[in-house]
Amino acid sequence: MADTTAQTPTNTLFPFELVRTELERVEVSIREQVRAFDPAVEPYVAYICNTSGKRIRPALAILVGGATGGTTEDHLKIGVILELIHMATLVHDDIMDGADTRRMVPTANAKWGNALSVLLGDALFSHALTLATDFNSIDICRKVGAAAREVCQGEIIQTQRRFDLTFTK
Repeated sequence: MADTTAQTPTNTLFPFELVRTELERVEVSIREQVRAFDPAVEPYVAYICNTSGKRIRPALAILVGGATGGTTEDHLKIGVILELIHMATLVHDDIMDGADTRRMVPTANAKWGNALSVLLGDALFSHALTLATDFNSIDICRKVGAAAREVCQGEIIQTQRRFDLTFTK
């Protein structure tokens, strides 16, 4: 009798395999977000949205949905929102760090300068917040806004304390 343990989705060591189909849909949706922007801005947003990352945040949203009663379209949308916020933070991080490349690809700030890149990151944040307003629950929109604020505050605090060798928190 052949061992089928590796073929059983519930026993997989790779949780992303459990949600591959949903992640593919999230990926398509992320790339479709480009059309929400003015045509003059689309190429910049496309550059960011078309870079494939690990998509950990959408995967977690989908996995949590599956673990709490079943994945819905709302879980996929939350995944897109989380990834857009993450992309915005990466654009801003690259500016703060003076990074020229990310995953061996030129960063937005390396291609277009800091001023445009700050605005690009802001546009991604804003779009994520706009997507959150599609939910019937104002609480979801509030939580997405609060999460974006927390990320930004964390970056500010990190920047303030980057040379503070006594900081332990």
